[in-house]
Amino acid sequence: MPKTVTACVLLIGDEILSGRTRDSNLAYIANHLNKIGIQVREARVIPDVEETIVAVLNEVRARHDYVFTTGGIGPTHDDITADAVAKAFGVPIGHHPEAVKILGDHYKATGGEFTAARMRMARLPEGATMIENPLSKAPGFQIGNVFVMAGVPMVMQVMLDSLTGRLEGGATMQSRTVTGQIGEGTIAEKLGELQAKHPDVGIGSYPYYRGRSFGTSIVMRATDSTKLERVAAEVAALMRAFGVEPQTGDPA
Repeated sequence: MPKTVTACVLLIGDEILSGRTRDSNLAYIANHLNKIGIQVREARVIPDVEETIVAVLNEVRARHDYVFTTGGIGPTHDDITADAVAKAFGVPIGHHPEAVKILGDHYKATGGEFTAARMRMARLPEGATMIENPLSKAPGFQIGNVFVMAGVPMVMQVMLDSLTGRLEGGATMQSRTVTGQIGEGTIAEKLGELQAKHPDVGIGSYPYYRGRSFGTSIVMRATDSTKLERVAAEVAALMRAFGVEPQTGDPA
């Protein structure tokens, strides 16, 4: 039976916490990882504060197989993620020769000045390996089980896509949805009994409203497709017992 492989996502940046930037990275990361059998079990949004990054990173990297961070690896003074990661691992940080060459060649080809600020993006913790960035060239990096990526969604996505060969997946989480025009309060008690009967299948209840009509979508998640189908059938039967005809999938 495939093992369970877990991950945590750390979204780093004051701009997310302030509401100035709306995050889209978490959904992409979770969907991408689930396809290769890595389950995101935890996600946190934390500020650009070195002590916080160090403490949280050390906590979650000990608890999960992988940690993926986004944000804070640009050229400005508040891009402190690389330094904080180095501190968390207790290693020095310095300019990586290959990263310096990649960025130097990039700015030479594009006519940009390779400033001291831009040189900061070539700094990696000792022992880290680069994560390729074919778009803007400034690399991310991996150290231990931690993968440090850009916060710009387009750049983060190409970085993550390049990592597939480095990641070892396990059991893939699957889901089924059964929807009916019934209030979740009506079926809550029976649904709780069903969850107790099937502890290996996560059962979530999500009400919806469409104009004057309302109902509930029951989403079931598990790594075992046989158990998943069995519970989905029982949820459908439960709705029929209340006089409601279920449909498969989200509400129309």
